[in-house]
Amino acid sequence: MTLATIITLAAAETEHHGNVALETVGYGIVAVVAFAALALVTLSYRNVANRHAHKADAYAKAHANDIEKAGHGH
Repeated sequence: MTLATIITLAAAETEHHGNVALETVGYGIVAVVAFAALALVTLSYRNVANRHAHKADAYAKAHANDIEKAGHGH
């Protein structure tokens, strides 16, 4: 036997014929969990501006003159 034959037989012996898609399911599960966590974080900021509407109204009343003068050309 030559060295090339031994290497070829060793490579053929260690070759794995499994379901590659099944082996990578873990990556998909991790991705789904990560995106679900990010979606929960995003949804937690939903409607935040309306939670503090009384503060926005009070600020608008206190700074009514400043708001009217703000903008381009003023």
